[in-house]
Amino acid sequence: MRPYLLEKLKRITPEEQAILDGNRDLDSTLYNMDCSMVVDAKALLETGASIELRPHTRFLHFPEHKHNYVEVIYMCSGSTKHMINKQELILQEGELLFLSQNTTQEVFPAGYNDVAVNFIILPTFFDKALSMMGVEKSLLRNFVIECLRNDSQDISYLHFKVADILPIQNLMENLIGMLINKHTSTLSLNQTTMGLLFLHLMGTTSTVDIGGNQYENTVLLQVYRNIEEGYREGSLTAIAKEMKCDLYWLSRFIKKTTGKTFKTMLQEKRLEQAAFLLKHTNLSVVNTSLDVGYSNFSYFHRIFKSYYGLTPADYRAKFGPKQE
Repeated sequence: MRPYLLEKLKRITPEEQAILDGNRDLDSTLYNMDCSMVVDAKALLETGASIELRPHTRFLHFPEHKHNYVEVIYMCSGSTKHMINKQELILQEGELLFLSQNTTQEVFPAGYNDVAVNFIILPTFFDKALSMMGVEKSLLRNFVIECLRNDSQDISYLHFKVADILPIQNLMENLIGMLINKHTSTLSLNQTTMGLLFLHLMGTTSTVDIGGNQYENTVLLQVYRNIEEGYREGSLTAIAKEMKCDLYWLSRFIKKTTGKTFKTMLQEKRLEQAAFLLKHTNLSVVNTSLDVGYSNFSYFHRIFKSYYGLTPADYRAKFGPKQE
């Protein structure tokens, strides 16, 4: 992070100064927290705003609380210790933590050089990010974004360990800079930056830890990764072996959790990737079939038409690159 921006974030706030002067009790009125210990977005957001940046208050223990908004925490320098739904998590420099609504959080005191920023975000803010992610469909992208937007009770947090990924660090710095400096046209720029950030994050899914029912979420994430990254040879048996779980249980778990069978999800991913190739490349229809994992062209032709209502050739003619 640029030194001038980090120094700006390091400045002692009036709330922190009061703590350093000996007032070690949390001033709940600053967060509009009643006896339910729910931090209210209305206390932190300006009227009409859907996103706000607030430097994390250091030197103070934040007792167990919830939020009625989506909170994103970015660690600018140092580290902070959290308890998320009773589960310990250390957020290191350059890492991102997304907390879904109603997740229980406790934060331990941070030192002067432990600089974090909290993004207070209403779910509607993510609308543009979702639209930006519609160019190429992705099961995993939709899975993660919907966790944030739908107030999921199963997913408590998304922890992205992306400190060494420069484009993500640059986007975070840009977003922080715009929010601190109240850049003109802030909303549109911030939403676009968030959309770009999500596109990068979803391209680095090996960096994410998912909170909640740890085992089941890990299994489900592995299913999505298998489909997303290995759809040509996607194998339920391989996932069961890797996760050391029963194949029959895994099959039923996927159906119960997603409403679809693994075979259906895999086929949808292949067909959506085929449609993307037909629309955006000049790859032949036969080679498109092979590229997405179908060596039987007649079968590919039949299921593509059933899914899209057009043959692959007709889809290419209607939506594909225009010939000069």
